[in-house]
Amino acid sequence: MSSLDSVEGLRSRLGEVGYLADDGLATVAHLAMAMQRPLLLEGEPGTGKTALAEALAESFELPLIRLQCYEGIDASQALYDWDFTRQILHLRTLEATGGAVDPKAVEESLFDDRFLMSRPVLRALRESPAVLLVDEIDRADDEFEAFLLEVLSTYQVSIPELGTVRAVEPPIVILTSNRTRDLHDALRRRCLYHWLEHPDIERETAIVRARLPQASAALTDRVVRIAQRLRHEGVLMKPPGVAETLDWVRALHELGRTDVDLASASATIGALCKYREDTDRVRSLLPELVGG
Repeated sequence: MSSLDSVEGLRSRLGEVGYLADDGLATVAHLAMAMQRPLLLEGEPGTGKTALAEALAESFELPLIRLQCYEGIDASQALYDWDFTRQILHLRTLEATGGAVDPKAVEESLFDDRFLMSRPVLRALRESPAVLLVDEIDRADDEFEAFLLEVLSTYQVSIPELGTVRAVEPPIVILTSNRTRDLHDALRRRCLYHWLEHPDIERETAIVRARLPQASAALTDRVVRIAQRLRHEGVLMKPPGVAETLDWVRALHELGRTDVDLASASATIGALCKYREDTDRVRSLLPELVGG
């Protein structure tokens, strides 16, 4: 991949699909790809962690394979499972033939690729080159984190009935964490690490203009300034991320607005705020925010 030759090459490539990475992020992403190491991104929700994986997949025209983590997720949900229904149908089909059947051959036939249901991690190993997004790893428990650690160390897994599956080329692995809990040091050591901050006003404006060029410049500038102010004043339960800024610009544009006015801002505030308390708070501030 030519863009692996330089940080600027990767940043340019990401920019072509609307993802504007600053120097720090472009550098660590470039290094993660060049060193074939997972990249662990931490930061507040809405800072562009998941979007980086999506942008990498789009820019390199690779499949994006997503593993959404949650409390209670286990290895079988990340790796593979057997299709028991199809296995039973297969057995019944063999029985229906009525002929003599070698029990060992029957047993082996039940555990081949026809009945294997690949989950995201196994798919990434088998289909790589690919981008594997392990989203919100901080929501998984310690045991799952330990399992993932082994896979990311070797880029291979062992399936007892089939043998070892090893990635011909390690996938590009992006792990994201909102830091709802601390991850183990062992996992961090396997990864390159980057903390993503919310973008400053110039970069957020550039991001919105790149992603929503159809929106007017005045609308984009006003929404970004309001989002930045709400973020910095710390008056909300959940400050808006870039995703919320984009949603609000898109919502207002869909209503035909080329700037923010009080009525349309109030009607579309649900694109920016996700809690009732935040909605009430922003609505009370709108005369000042829109007027400013």
